[in-house]
Amino acid sequence: MGLRFASLGSGSSGNGTLVECGRTRILMDCGFNIADTTERLARRGLAPADLTAIVVTHEHTDHLGGVPRFAKRHAIPVYLTRGTALSLPLDFPASLVRFIDPHTAFAVNDLQVDPVAVPHDAREPVQYVFSDGAVRLGVVTDLGCTTPHVEEKLTGLDALVLESNHDLGMLRAGSYPWPLKQRISGRFGHLDNAQSGDLLSRLDRSKLKHLVAAHLSKENNTPELAVAALAGAAGCEPSWIGVASQETGFDWREI
Repeated sequence: MGLRFASLGSGSSGNGTLVECGRTRILMDCGFNIADTTERLARRGLAPADLTAIVVTHEHTDHLGGVPRFAKRHAIPVYLTRGTALSLPLDFPASLVRFIDPHTAFAVNDLQVDPVAVPHDAREPVQYVFSDGAVRLGVVTDLGCTTPHVEEKLTGLDALVLESNHDLGMLRAGSYPWPLKQRISGRFGHLDNAQSGDLLSRLDRSKLKHLVAAHLSKENNTPELAVAALAGAAGCEPSWIGVASQETGFDWREI
């Protein structure tokens, strides 16, 4: 059947990644309101009714913020850890909640979904690796540092969407308050470009057909800096690396 993926948008103002295999379509995170999500789905040729499930990484607003109302309106099951679920509204229908273990893979129809526990300042955060049984896609947009567990899960992928949140020099010289700078650059914050490159360099990239930089800070990064760091680590031309923008994400890519 094949696997393809796309982004509705990526950044601190909202995130959403689509993964499709056959008639199974998963939305990973939704940080947009109902109207915006519907419009962004339409750009990818989909309607809300086309979605099979939503999987959530953690409770921060740019990832979970749009999920409750959108899922409730369209009766879409939501998969998330118990820690993340603590942030669901009290009136969210229990019938739509699917609890997951951060170390146990699960199936959503034609897709196998493998959570990846990560260091991030949230209650029980995960990222995800998706597979149709033949190829594997990793989407990792929020982690403060790499770990042996993260590297084990991400090695040998066919496609990778990887956080390149900030340039450390830009962050330090920027206008953010000092405590926020410390949080972003800390072990439970976000990867800077150099850290993303270092993580990439540790992975088996022999099957990698797609590499996309994601969750770029508008204030503290540029697409050029993020791409340069990943290209250097991967030993490839910068033109080969994609970038997920906040406004438009990126269009469908097939593995």
